[in-house]
Amino acid sequence: MSNPSRRARWLVPAVLLLVWLGIGGALGPYAGKLGEVATNDRAAFLPRSAESTRVIDAQRAFQQDETLPVIVVWTADGGGSVTGHRAEATRSVASLAGEPGVVGRASPALPSGDGEALQAVVQVEPDLGDALPDVLARIADAAERVPGTRAQMAGPAASQADLSDAFSGIDGLLLGVALITVLVILLLVYRSVLLPLVIILGAVFALGLACAIVYALAERDVVRVDGQVQGILSILVIGAATDYALLLTARFREELARHPDRFAAVRAALRASWSAVVASAATVALALLALLLSDLTNNRALGPVGAIGIVCAVLSTLTFLPAVLVLLGRAAYWPARPVRAGDPEAGHRLWHRVAALVDRAPRRIWAVSLAALLACAAFAPTLTSRGVPLDEIFVNDTPSVAAQRTLARHFPGGSGNPAVIIAEADRLAPVLDAARDTPGVASAAPVTASGRPGGDPQVVDGRVRIDATLRAPADSDAAKDAVARLRAAVHDVPGADALVGGYTAQQYDTQRTAEHDRTLIVPVVLAIILVILIALLRSLLMPVLLVATVALNFVATLGVSALVFTHVFGFSGTDASVPLYGFVFLVALGVDYNIFLMSRVRQEALHHGVREGIVRGLTATGGVITSAGVVLAATFAALGVIPLAFLVQIAFIVAFGVLLDTLVVRSLLVPALARDLGAVAWWPGRLGHRDLAGRD
Repeated sequence: MSNPSRRARWLVPAVLLLVWLGIGGALGPYAGKLGEVATNDRAAFLPRSAESTRVIDAQRAFQQDETLPVIVVWTADGGGSVTGHRAEATRSVASLAGEPGVVGRASPALPSGDGEALQAVVQVEPDLGDALPDVLARIADAAERVPGTRAQMAGPAASQADLSDAFSGIDGLLLGVALITVLVILLLVYRSVLLPLVIILGAVFALGLACAIVYALAERDVVRVDGQVQGILSILVIGAATDYALLLTARFREELARHPDRFAAVRAALRASWSAVVASAATVALALLALLLSDLTNNRALGPVGAIGIVCAVLSTLTFLPAVLVLLGRAAYWPARPVRAGDPEAGHRLWHRVAALVDRAPRRIWAVSLAALLACAAFAPTLTSRGVPLDEIFVNDTPSVAAQRTLARHFPGGSGNPAVIIAEADRLAPVLDAARDTPGVASAAPVTASGRPGGDPQVVDGRVRIDATLRAPADSDAAKDAVARLRAAVHDVPGADALVGGYTAQQYDTQRTAEHDRTLIVPVVLAIILVILIALLRSLLMPVLLVATVALNFVATLGVSALVFTHVFGFSGTDASVPLYGFVFLVALGVDYNIFLMSRVRQEALHHGVREGIVRGLTATGGVITSAGVVLAATFAALGVIPLAFLVQIAFIVAFGVLLDTLVVRSLLVPALARDLGAVAWWPGRLGHRDLAGRD
């Protein structure tokens, strides 16, 4: 080959490498800037069409400025009565009027029924952002001026501050934990110095590109980002990019044994791997985009953001990684060496033994595996997804949660978080009667023009607002049931056109919407995955089999999670969106590993028959898929560093489910079923019709 031709074929990988280095240098910082366009305002992520969302819009008419309440609660230092401090407490919060960030004048301090606590409400601006902690600190300083008492702050503003604190530094902490975890695993698996660094670098470049795109879209209000979406994006891109890279580099290592020329080896590895990588990415991306069908704004936010991350991971795997592999050649695996040509067991002896076991006793293997999964799945109905109580939202104790517990001990359970009723002013009396007669409602009173109890009701555009205090804690199932009864009661008042919202109603609507989303989105995701598998495997029966096994893996994971959440973590329930998130991630990612396995099995079966194809496919992919599963489980487990119950629950479900899928479903159940069914499993494709007598 002439020198110009030789130089020309080095040009493409060199240019690709330079392009990605430019992307990394220019866009990499965006991985740490998403917090600038993120919002952690929980009200922004409510169901679009829910009654409680319409109440939020209606509430704005009743206040000149939109506000966020801070509930200040005082108790005596040594316990006992604090009613003697009522005037001092009222003066302390009244002094905040005119302070930056504080809206209007605080309410008077009101005593609890037992006389052992006082509470007052201070309204603050809702969009303070980074200034919110300073405003809360000034409120705390004022409240603590009451001698002999202990002051605490609860309510939406205090919870929002704790939520922002939980997500502070998420970019660096989460990314650092995930990357270090992946690097350690890759070093142990490959025993190579350069390759793990190359794979990590490709994942970081993909994340930088994804974050830059998401940043630009969020800045223009095309997509929404909150701390949860931000954290999941980082984990998803790092995990997916690493998984796809493992598949390609493992195949490149095999091809190096067959092709002395590194260019030929890369081309062969790409030809053999690209369809599986693209199909795997398509299942995850399209499953995430199915979340756009949700009525919950945070679900819809995750859909396009996650899909963007997956596309960037694929681009990095199929362009940056091949370019680096061409430039490094065998040096990428130093000090390890590529396998010898013609030795199908080299480097895979453990998985050759597993494949031989599956080949000898397939029926026994799949029967035992199926029984174990069904036993785990039996506990799935015990997993409750009616929401996480306020005192369990954060894994660690936080000031707002402690204050909420103090409120709950001394005031009616719903104090500080009333149910909000908006109704026609001329029907105020019957609506009040209906609300007060509703079981579970402690009291109900209209909001007055003066802001003080007993004044004239405030009327805006012919409507009034009524605050109904519930007897049960605002985050309890009893409170949600009371809201349902309250809605039925006020809706029955003729001509009132009443709406019921507030914190408890928002939780109730979120729960109901999440249940509806599951019934809609789960079948859509399964259909998407089934279509992709049919196109990839050119079969009908095998895709149905694969979808059924990953769905069973998901239910089995929920069963184990129900036991662990209750008896190990001490959670009394899960967030309403947890089962849907868990389903989308587990089923889509679980199918990935089956795609990697069965696409290789199909390649081998076309040349060696179905039976030998299963043995060869499982032997060749067992190690790399297990490594990929461990990496993905470890990266999702990194979400546990954020002290929020929602993310801890997601982290456990995905991490455990991926390991269960990798070690049991993909390694034993699927190949054993395929071996037992033989060529029939590939019906009506080419393998299903071939005369494989004596070969399957």
